[in-house]
Amino acid sequence: MSRPSAGGRKSTASRSVKGEYIETDTGNKISRRAKIEGTPNIMLAGRTVIMADVHLRGDLHRTATEGSSTTTISMGRYTVVSTGCIIHPPSRLSRGVMHYYPIKIGDHVYIGPECTVSAVTIGNHVHIGPKCVLGPFSIIKENCKILEGSALPQGMVVPPGSVVAGVPARVIDEVPEGWGGGGRGGETVEGGELRELVRSIRS
Repeated sequence: MSRPSAGGRKSTASRSVKGEYIETDTGNKISRRAKIEGTPNIMLAGRTVIMADVHLRGDLHRTATEGSSTTTISMGRYTVVSTGCIIHPPSRLSRGVMHYYPIKIGDHVYIGPECTVSAVTIGNHVHIGPKCVLGPFSIIKENCKILEGSALPQGMVVPPGSVVAGVPARVIDEVPEGWGGGGRGGETVEGGELRELVRSIRS
């Protein structure tokens, strides 16, 4: 047994957090309290964080044909999906049959708490605030900021470098020059690289 540290309270807090995440060989950190369905259809590129109460619907996928991929959700490197998010592939009813389409999320994407995502594409270096709804088949290009509570309507395309807000959402501004650049001392900034944030989340 290891000795308790001098700071008893701190030690207790550390022990309660230990084991929250399962870390994969490629550095992905997945909360034990996340609900992940259709695991074989989900691809994480590495260093991605899936927090507690996230629901990934990898079970909703296209019917496989010979030689085709059934990857439903793919995420790039250093992407963070915060607590309570739902990632749900978009769907379309055709001839009485529901068809599901894959979601592709880029590198260094931050998705805030309690978001519902049914977009088909989210580009690199995108910051999504809490409680946003990304409607079916919406597309968010690179270097964008989606403000808290925004609701993107079905099929909306957000141009690169945009700031989006509202219900329904619309482009209200452009991100400032240098947005997403490195913070002081390696701190994480909106739209920037999320390496330090991912490293700070302990398994």
